Amino acid sequence: MSVHLRREIERLKEQVLALSATVEEAVWLAVRAVQEHDPALARAVLAGDRAIDEREVRVEEECLKILALHQPVASDLRFLVTVLKINNDLERIGDLAVNIAERAIHLAAREEAPTTFDFVGMATRTQEMLHTALDALVNVDPVRARDVCAMDDEVDAVNRGMYGQVQAGIREHPRQVDFYLQQLSISRQLERIADHATNIAEDVIYMSEGKVVRHHVEEFHAPEPPAAG
Repeated sequence: MSVHLRREIERLKEQVLALSATVEEAVWLAVRAVQEHDPALARAVLAGDRAIDEREVRVEEECLKILALHQPVASDLRFLVTVLKINNDLERIGDLAVNIAERAIHLAAREEAPTTFDFVGMATRTQEMLHTALDALVNVDPVRARDVCAMDDEVDAVNRGMYGQVQAGIREHPRQVDFYLQQLSISRQLERIADHATNIAEDVIYMSEGKVVRHHVEEFHAPEPPAAG
């Protein structure tokens, strides 16, 4: 690899890491805005979305420039393809943080209703997945990336259970339909963030091993115990 190409790739890594940090902070602020009923925190997320979009565009432009000028091969090409994909996931996570922040503003002005939705638990798990995926990206660590993929089912299960909780809440408190629908929306946004974190983890595995693991969910789950004979 030429010295110039190495310098360009190092600069690109710095840009991706900066975008990752900004996106992770946006999710953290959005979750806090919901927990603390704080519209000011939510508005900070909305105000920061433009910066995420601009960083995403710069990363994409840098990738395309390197591809055009240097025509990299092997691991360098794999790295650039991975960055292009992860870049899109990060931008989408930023959009989902904005959606949660908008729900937080909406809920802050309304009376709460009884709910069994474990928002803190789901948000904590989702943030853990995102943080671990980004840590795996920084360190090019496929082991950590596989940990993220294995965690996704837990968040999916909470989101699926949310539908029944919302139905029960609406039946018992029909005047609070809006509150329950906002809660359902937040659950859905968190589940989608977890999906994007999983995408990032899968791309880290591809970057480090050259192995495509999408749609191979059995790799991340322990085998079922044999039936008793």
